[in-house]
Amino acid sequence: MNFTVIPAIDLRHGQVVRLRQGDYTQQTTYAFEPRELARRYADAGAQWLHVVDLDGARDGGLDNLAVIESMARDGMQVQAGGGVRAEADVQRLFSAGVSRVVLGSLAIREPERVAGWLATHGAGRFTLALDTLQRDGLWTLPSAGWTASESRTLDELAPWYAEQGAQHLLCTDIQRDGMLAGFNLALYAYLAACVPSLAVQASGGVRSLDDIRAAREAGARGVILGRALLEGRFSLAQALAC
Repeated sequence: MNFTVIPAIDLRHGQVVRLRQGDYTQQTTYAFEPRELARRYADAGAQWLHVVDLDGARDGGLDNLAVIESMARDGMQVQAGGGVRAEADVQRLFSAGVSRVVLGSLAIREPERVAGWLATHGAGRFTLALDTLQRDGLWTLPSAGWTASESRTLDELAPWYAEQGAQHLLCTDIQRDGMLAGFNLALYAYLAACVPSLAVQASGGVRSLDDIRAAREAGARGVILGRALLEGRFSLAQALAC
């Protein structure tokens, strides 16, 4: 079974940042130039890069498209999202060189529309971001950069998308995002059992190489690495060796 280690770059106002549990008021800004950081990850051996336009995720629009395009043109395969609200946005990302478009809010709010895009453009060209927050025993799906509540749940949408032929699912436990608390292994074991046809990417909380190995053993098909790499807890080369 293929397992992919994917470094992440979150963009806000063209800068590399990380948010704590998705809270825009709790931002850490890093002194990396985005394109140079992407090149560093490519030089370390990464095949894929995950890019999030945080401005777009909250407000709509592709505010950081020029930066995303500059990274996509440097040779790595990029999956990118944040701010996709219409098919024209999908086309703009594809035209910018993005290999897979990440759909979050729209995948939650308008699943039938997204299923149409999977059929039209090819399911392999999309990653569905069903980032989740556990409330009252339910895996809820906040949208708009995790700032808005929605009625649909992970238990409802993940199997539905599997039936529509989706291939890639990114799932972040929001409570662990940016917290360096380790992956929610029970969540990924559940998804591996519930939707085995989906290649699930684990995200949120990785702090060590052991966390990467544990996610793989739990059934995840890939991991997204953000803060741990930015703060040097381990190197990308070490993570890829896992």
